[in-house]
Parts: sequence; C-alpha cells; structure tokens
Amino acid sequence: MMETTEHGSMDLKNAGRPMKFPKELGEESGRHEDNRGPSGRRSGRRDEEDSQDREEESMPSASETARKSQERIPSDLERWKELLTETIGLDKSFEVQVREMTFGGRKVAMLFLSVFAKDASLTEIIKRLTYLDPDSSFDSDALQAFLERYVPAVQIKMTESFPQMIDEVLMGNTAFYVDGQPAALLIDAKSFPSRGLEQPSLEKVVRGSQDGFTETLLTNVALVRRRLRDPNLRFEVMKVGRRTQTDVCIGYIDDIANTELVESIRDKIRAIDIDGLPLADKQLEEMTVSSSWSPFPLVRYTERPDVVAAQLLDGSVTVLVDTSPSAILLPTTYFDLVQHAEENRQNPFMGSYMRWVRYLGIIASLVLMPLWFLFNANPDLRPDWLWFVGTDKAGEIPIILQFVIAEIGVDLLRLAAVHTPAPLVTAMTLLSAILIGDIAVKTGLFVNEVILYMAVSAIGMFATPSYELGLANRIIRLGLLLSVFFLQEIGFVLLSTVTLLYLAFKRSFNAPYLWPFLPFNAVAFRNILFRMPLSTNKKRLSIYRTKKNRKQPV
Repeated sequence: MMETTEHGSMDLKNAGRPMKFPKELGEESGRHEDNRGPSGRRSGRRDEEDSQDREEESMPSASETARKSQERIPSDLERWKELLTETIGLDKSFEVQVREMTFGGRKVAMLFLSVFAKDASLTEIIKRLTYLDPDSSFDSDALQAFLERYVPAVQIKMTESFPQMIDEVLMGNTAFYVDGQPAALLIDAKSFPSRGLEQPSLEKVVRGSQDGFTETLLTNVALVRRRLRDPNLRFEVMKVGRRTQTDVCIGYIDDIANTELVESIRDKIRAIDIDGLPLADKQLEEMTVSSSWSPFPLVRYTERPDVVAAQLLDGSVTVLVDTSPSAILLPTTYFDLVQHAEENRQNPFMGSYMRWVRYLGIIASLVLMPLWFLFNANPDLRPDWLWFVGTDKAGEIPIILQFVIAEIGVDLLRLAAVHTPAPLVTAMTLLSAILIGDIAVKTGLFVNEVILYMAVSAIGMFATPSYELGLANRIIRLGLLLSVFFLQEIGFVLLSTVTLLYLAFKRSFNAPYLWPFLPFNAVAFRNILFRMPLSTNKKRLSIYRTKKNRKQPV
C-alpha cells in the first residue's frame, strides 16, 4: 500500500517500499552503523540509494505527466478533430472552420474562424502550396519543412501546445496542421471588423489632427507609433479574463517612465482573476484602481493619440484595451482632468485665455447654484455689489425642490440625447429646453433665476474636458445645495472643506490627486494656470518621478 502525503499526492520516494516501524528503523540504523568499514562498500551502496531517491524526487508525478500529454497536440488528424469538437465546438459553431487538403502527398488541415480570417492571405497560401509536386517526399519533420520553405507568411511560429493553438485561433490566427506531426503552425492571417478613423467625439479641436482611437488595438498602437518613433517606446501585451482573453497593452518609454510605476500597473493587471472584461477599459479600471464608491475618476481617459504621445514623453504610462476606442493615462490628478488639447493648438496667450474661461465654467458649475440659493435665503450675507442676486417670487414649488427637479431634468435631457437618433437630437433638445422651461416659468412652477443658473451650471459641466469629472462635479453641486438648505452657510463651508480634504488624501497610483496644489509645487502650478510657451518647459513634471527629468537642453 502506497503512502500519501498531507495533500493526497503520492509519495514517490517511499512508494513500493515496506513501512518501517520505529524498532525496525533502529535495527536498520544499527546494521548500517556496524557494517561501515574502511572499504566503504556499505556507504557506497547508501550513496547509490540516495542518488536514486533524488532522481525519483525530481521525476514528475503521474498526474502532471498525464496533464502535459493532454495539452500536447495529437499526431493523428482524426484525434485532432475530435479534440477540436470538444474544446472549440467544431461542427457546432458555424464560424469554426477546418479546411482539409493534401499537399506534397501529406494530409494538411487549416483551422480558422471565418469571421476573423483574411481570405486573401489564406488563399495565397493555398495557391502557393498547390505548386508542390504530389510525389514530393517529406522527411519525418514535414512541419518544419512547411515552416522553412513552403508556407508564404510573414508572421508564423510553431507550437506543440494544444491550448496555445486554441487561444491563437480564437485571437484570429490560423492553425496549420500536418497529419502525423504533434505540432502546428500558427499563421497571422487575421482581419478584425473595425470602423475607419474618425474625429474624437469628446475631444474635438479646431486645428490639429482629426484621427482618434478605434476599437482595434493594433490600430491604436499604430496611431501612437506614428507620432513616437522612439526605439525605447514599449508596448507590453497581456491577456485578462478567463473567458474573454481580452488583450490589454501597457505603453511607456523605457528610459523615461518610472520603473516602479510600470511594475505596479503590470502587477495589478496580472493579478486580475475574472471571467472577462466585455466592457473593456472601464471594468479594467474598477479591477485595478481602488476607487470604491468615490465619484471622482482616478484615471484619465482620452480618445486622442497625440495626447497619449505627449503624455508618454512626460513620463506617463498608458493602458490600451482591445475593443475600446479610448486610452487610460496613469497616474492622473484633478488638474490633469481639466486640460484639453485645444489649448496647446493655440498660441500661449489664447491658450491661457481659453484655459481660464474653462476654469471659470467649472467653478461656476460647482458653486454658482449653491451660492445663489444661500444669498437668496439669507439676504444679510449678500454683498452690496450683488444686489441683483435673489428673487422676490418663490414660485409654486419651493426653491430647493426646483433646483433638484432641474438637476434631474438636465440628466434626463442628457440621457434622452444619447438614446435619440442623431437627426432628431437638435429638435428634441430645443423642445425640451425652450418649451418645457418657458412653460414652467409662465405657469409659475419655476422662477426665471433657477432656469438661468441651472443653464449656466450645465454649460460649465459640459465644458469640463473629462466627462467623468463633470458627472462627479454635478454630485458635489447637488450636495452643496442640500447642505445649504439644511445648515445654511455652515453647511456650505463644512461640505466644501470635507470635499477638499477628501481629495487631498486621494491618490492615483501613489500620486497625490490635488498635485500641484497639495502638495504645492510653484512651477507646476504656474503651468496649470497658464499655457506656457513650449520653449520654457525644459523639465518633466516631478510627479512622474521619471528617469530623465530634462526634456530640452539648458
């Protein structure tokens, strides 16, 4: 009877040997001690036994050997097809195709997905192989001959692993199998369905490039490579999701980006254990960034390859996810989320002006409505120069309820615009904003000031470059309104302070979220307030902790 270990695996070292009780062990030990002599014969025999034991320990277990044998590609064509039926659904799923042919007297089969296969490339391969003489004789390694001499493909490799072959086919590659060979050739002849390059919908510019990311990872990498011809630019690909096997790509410049930052991002992505990422980058963000229920985004999304290229040169790291038309930039701060490419497409003066207009719009979207409500409810707190703020009419509905209804109405209007067909969006917006707002005022349900300040706040929210940050600012605005309603000016000051402290303690991949305001960095904060000329930006931002700090010579 074999002895098993704690984990239930076979103890090969003692397998097949009689179990020794303590008394026998003592006798055996005495015999070994008595038989030791100058000749060393007994010792030599013990050394041989120890050597044999070490060899047996190094031998793989029976279960491991069986598992590895199952992972190998079978050398019989019929058995190979049976495994395909069991694993990938051959003859059950219509897009799984096997093309069987005979070239040079050898049976050959090509496994591919019809929805991904590039017909022109595969047809050319078959056409070239038909030139082989039917009487040609291959040696025992026929697959190697096809690899080296007969298959006209640029990207091709050999594998003996059946799971790897299946994974590559599901990615769109073609498996070239030769009967009698326990291996297969993996040919890169795929074509993914994708749309053409279009202008980014959320980051439009008047001047500059109009191409944006698409849902194809290879296209997105090519758009960045086109702008960064740096030999140190790296794109590392890994798969995430047990079922989706989603391609996730980490991009960085090797001699600029901080090594610890790259390793941290890489480790977090590799640690993901989930069925899949059908929603691509957003689900990846939730699995890597511990934002919990925080409304503020801790990553920056962009649809522009030129923005990604500029950030990579500054020391940032980008993450591209297949099937997503946007890239993630890490780390990020609150002030990164309010930057826009249009500012850098204008001269420094106009760029600074546009930046300040955007900042004023964002500030107005946060505090304009709460301050108006506070001054309207407490006229004593209102400065003299704001004599026009406030209203004598309260309307049929309380002011606070009017603001809440207006907030919900703007959200409904935004959702309706998303789900409305494009030719009807303009008409729907005009009907909702003008007719409903005008009727609400004329009937006395709302006052004019509520509609006015709500519209200004909504414009400031839409002027926020980051869509996610705009939604978060809306939640803060609603919280300020409610705090003013319940606690007056104390509530406004209290919630503003709590929000500021909360953001001060937030970090995005170990980067302070309110940098360079907290902790304060004068040079970086100047660059936040003003769009400085390119010639003055000689150093990279210290928040990235880059290997090379200088971008331009002194």
